[in-house]
Amino acid sequence: MSAVPEIVDFLLRYPPFCALERTEVEGAAAAAEIEFHLAGAEIFSQGAQPSVLRVIRAGAVEIVHDARVLDLIGVGEMFGHASMLSGLPTGFAARAAEDTLTYRIPADVAYRLLGQPATLRYVTRSLLEDRYGIRQGRAGEVVRNELSQPVGALIRAPAVICGPDTLVREAARQMSARGATAVVVDLGSSLGIVTDRDLRSRVLAAGLSPDTPISKAMTAPAETVPSERLAGEVLLDMLDRGFRHFPVLSPTGLVLGVIGDSDLVEVQTHSSFSLRRAIARAADPAELAEVATALRPMIVSMHSAHVAPLDIEAVFSIVSDALTRRALELALAEVGEAPVHFAWLALGSQARREAVPSSDLDSAVVFLKGDDPSEDVDLVTRPYFAGLALRTTEILVSCGFHPDTHRASAADPLFVRSLESWQTAGRSWLEDPTQEKALVLTSVLVDSRPVFGAQVGEMLTETFRPAREHPALLRMLARFSLSHRPPTGFLGGLVVEHSGEHRGTLDLKEGGALPIVNLARWAGMATGVVCASTPARLHAASDGGILNRADADMLIESFELVSELRLDHQTAQLMAGEEPDDFVDPAELSSLTRTYLKEAFRAVASVQHSISNDLTFGVR
Repeated sequence: MSAVPEIVDFLLRYPPFCALERTEVEGAAAAAEIEFHLAGAEIFSQGAQPSVLRVIRAGAVEIVHDARVLDLIGVGEMFGHASMLSGLPTGFAARAAEDTLTYRIPADVAYRLLGQPATLRYVTRSLLEDRYGIRQGRAGEVVRNELSQPVGALIRAPAVICGPDTLVREAARQMSARGATAVVVDLGSSLGIVTDRDLRSRVLAAGLSPDTPISKAMTAPAETVPSERLAGEVLLDMLDRGFRHFPVLSPTGLVLGVIGDSDLVEVQTHSSFSLRRAIARAADPAELAEVATALRPMIVSMHSAHVAPLDIEAVFSIVSDALTRRALELALAEVGEAPVHFAWLALGSQARREAVPSSDLDSAVVFLKGDDPSEDVDLVTRPYFAGLALRTTEILVSCGFHPDTHRASAADPLFVRSLESWQTAGRSWLEDPTQEKALVLTSVLVDSRPVFGAQVGEMLTETFRPAREHPALLRMLARFSLSHRPPTGFLGGLVVEHSGEHRGTLDLKEGGALPIVNLARWAGMATGVVCASTPARLHAASDGGILNRADADMLIESFELVSELRLDHQTAQLMAGEEPDDFVDPAELSSLTRTYLKEAFRAVASVQHSISNDLTFGVR
């Protein structure tokens, strides 16, 4: 133990350890083993699967790929962590370039250190380097973004497939022989799946015999994904639905392989999985509030690791869903079981999976009436759900969320109704959009997604799908979508707030995001799309002929730019300990960014002008 202080002092001089508290590094130092490697000795081979992290104390290590030296790393640098974290074989070999001393840190200790927000930026960057055998800045070489590729391109080996009567023993043998973490069960008209985790929890822990049919341990039907779907979208499904494996199908329905979360994610998304697990395990509102404090640091870490803005927003929304569900479960435990089936709906940006740290928490409740048609369920049931919604909202506020300032919240009785009441109101808005607040409430309810009670919630969402069959409503929604204008002045400058607390700043939400969100909502409804992300709605509108391809692409690019600037601004505020908002001083933007922003605003204004002309001359 006498060597520990010296190891601690050494590690604290180098990233990522220098970003940690001394007490945290002391644990790593106590667990570290000292290794000596003679010059020329292979530390591990290409294709190996190291289960430890190594840090160079003295000497140097060559990174070798197919007998070619890619890089030479020296004192204070770490290696082997990419394979350790991902569970994948290394893409290179490590060889001592001279007599070398290393600290060998076990995986369980390394996981705790490298998964923290303070170390995430460094680790993510080094993962990109290690995984592809590339050092940053090497001219002419590019790091791929795997999440932008079709998921079928990431399949590394054919799936292990067996029948439902295959014995667990035989299925496990095949998985082991192929290095697979899951086996697909062919059920004829559908598929089942058994993962290595299932073998542990459903077979070993349950005391089942190895001669048990594999069907006794499977999940069926298995959720599948098409091979052409983007890996990033599959990752979001994993985060949202809690799955770790998906069978990947060809266009003809053949099983190409099984994709796992380790095939898709780097450290920052693993931290999202870990946070969701911690949320699910929170025993009471106080513990949930404590867990929720990790949400904003996670956003800062993902932003620092250069994760795409729309991906950050989607992950933030999904983790917010998990917090909402757990808050609701805790509230149910306090107020008692619900008298009827119900759904909790996320509204607005959370429903579109476009939430940012400044976003309000918009919500609604929809419940089913009981079996007795004579019972006045609204009179009996609404007070229960009003109390449940109020308590759930209180828990979420303690977790750092803000209720909607325009009262679009389940804590408001207006947003707690039976399914029949919501459907009746929704149909009347479709038929007569001139009613008071019809356009506003239609826009709110179209942007709804159930985070609890999916079946009930989706029945409400479907009420608005026939909107494309109501031209009067669509014309009024088109005009309504023009109510938010980009902040461009007569001479093309950026218009800022002229008074109040935010005088001299630019509102990126009201003037930047909302004009595009509103256009996308109207255009999506005109093609039969209900709740979806803004880019997805614009793609659908282009495919359906509501917008031309050039305009849709331009709106998507503008939305991505505004999203990036909002996250840049809010991340800086979070790092400074400030509450995030959407008010940016244009003087603090670079001249190039101001130019891009003005071009984006002018382009959005041009599309709005075109739609306004069409409405004026009766084209739409």
